Amino acid sequence: MFAFALPALSALAVENWPQFRGHDATGVVDDPGQLPDTWSATENVAWKTDIPGRGWSSPIVWGDRVFVTTVVNLGEAETPKKGLYFGGNRPEPPSSEHEWIVMCLDLKDGGTLWRKQVRKATPQSSIHLKNSLASETPVTDGEHVYVLFGGVGIYCFDMQGNEVWMRDIAPRKTRYGWGTAASPVLHGDRLYVVNDNEEESYLQAFDKHTGQSIWRTERDEKSNWSTPFIWNNELRTEIVTLGSGQVRSYDLDGHLLWSLTGMSTITIATPYQYRGLLYLSSGYVGDPYRPLYAIRPGGKGDISLEGTETSNASIVWSQPTAAPYNPSTLAYDGIVYVLYDRGLFAAYDAVDGSEIYSKKRIPQGGGYTASPWAYDGKVFCLNEDGKTTMIKAGNEFEVIGSNELSDDDMGMASPAIAGDRLLIRTASRIYCIQN
Repeated sequence: MFAFALPALSALAVENWPQFRGHDATGVVDDPGQLPDTWSATENVAWKTDIPGRGWSSPIVWGDRVFVTTVVNLGEAETPKKGLYFGGNRPEPPSSEHEWIVMCLDLKDGGTLWRKQVRKATPQSSIHLKNSLASETPVTDGEHVYVLFGGVGIYCFDMQGNEVWMRDIAPRKTRYGWGTAASPVLHGDRLYVVNDNEEESYLQAFDKHTGQSIWRTERDEKSNWSTPFIWNNELRTEIVTLGSGQVRSYDLDGHLLWSLTGMSTITIATPYQYRGLLYLSSGYVGDPYRPLYAIRPGGKGDISLEGTETSNASIVWSQPTAAPYNPSTLAYDGIVYVLYDRGLFAAYDAVDGSEIYSKKRIPQGGGYTASPWAYDGKVFCLNEDGKTTMIKAGNEFEVIGSNELSDDDMGMASPAIAGDRLLIRTASRIYCIQN
């Protein structure tokens, strides 16, 4: 087995992308101008590799290895439609046999280094037409890669593809049969998993070396799809979990530190830290209340707003109708950018929450599910048609370019960034974009 040393955090930010939205879950990297801002299905494409089956998990990168998950339907598969719509509920599990697969690609040329089938069976859980059975993004510490398939199991592999341990996860009913999507996270020697469903919700900590359960905290919560966030702030380290019922933050032993009510009825976005504050959002499009919050460290007990309050001792500011539905927000150079599912874009001051500019229409925007990312003074927004619109970072809304992929590329997964390469996963393949 090879030994992989853990680089310093600054190197992690540039060379590795170990989890959903990068090492700090922000989707932002400091870029000296080496990353690409122009591409197509052929231009500035270092390589592209077809991925079988369907999966909306993001690729992750460590060193020269790219990890990705997918599930292959061995029978007839219904093609998902693009856009935001009703009618995608599929309450019964598929009746055909499926294969759950973990793949490792070579970052240099996209070749397959190894491919592991972890299960071959008929699914026991249903999914929304636009969801997949591989929507959870893996996580790695550079020595092992940890893969979660909701309602199936957790799998730990070494970097050469040898299975180290696995733990079954019982399938549970999700709201409207939509399936699962919350990704696992690592901190120290522990792997943390949130499983919010209609039957038995919980937050669980596993020993990352053995897969043994360290603790499990039951949650009075129903189905949600938000990845937890390890908030290492100036006062303590805590595990922040978003829920439609409550936002809850726990200490590293699973004890509740604080909670916050006042989210929308469906919660998907991932929280993150920026300049010492915690930013979180919940914006189901059918609700009148779609809040965006900035929270200071040190909260205790119930920190919820009362009445018409927009701030209190723990909440620095809030915007009651600013949050997006599927994408997470993005904080960059003092501004919080909000990408809305239906092709609108807005900006707020990260310090006081004041509106910098209201919702602007992205030209030929379409539908958006993937979270935006940023580098080199630009914010990038990938729509479901595979088109990425570039918006200039700053106080004025200015579209400065767009990049389109192939007609069969459906963009639902948030991209990964490693060194001078941008990795975009679509329904059909992974592109490695490089100047």
